[in-house]
Amino acid sequence: MDDLRELYQSVILDHNKAPRNFGRLDDASREADGHNPICGDKLTVYLKLDDSGRIEDVRFDGVGCAISTASASLMTEFVKGKTLDEVGVAYERFHDLVTGPPSEPQKADDLGKLAVFAGVREYPMRVKCATLSWHTLNAALEQSPEPAKTE
Repeated sequence: MDDLRELYQSVILDHNKAPRNFGRLDDASREADGHNPICGDKLTVYLKLDDSGRIEDVRFDGVGCAISTASASLMTEFVKGKTLDEVGVAYERFHDLVTGPPSEPQKADDLGKLAVFAGVREYPMRVKCATLSWHTLNAALEQSPEPAKTE
């Protein structure tokens, strides 16, 4: 268990200090804003979809706590190249991973590095930080004019 916590901390720190896919995407075909009022995290997710609806490029911009920034960074790495259906499944799997009861087994084999967020379920106040980027991604996919919220 200590190895898992160390991995979690290491990945979170790495992606917070050097977030991947950070910054505006000028030729985005979709974008959405997200806000977590509890923590103060604010971000924008930018998507560029190819003709088949696959995510060709994805970026995010904004400010947030370490968990929020790392989650957005890892999410963008994970969803790049995926179809919209694949993203929908990944969203559900990630949400289940971070919101499930701590006593339930964690199934995250198909989530890659995102599996490090399994520990968030032990800290309910941090779930909103970890899921903000995913809610914002969904808002961008749905072309929602309203900012995504974690409420």
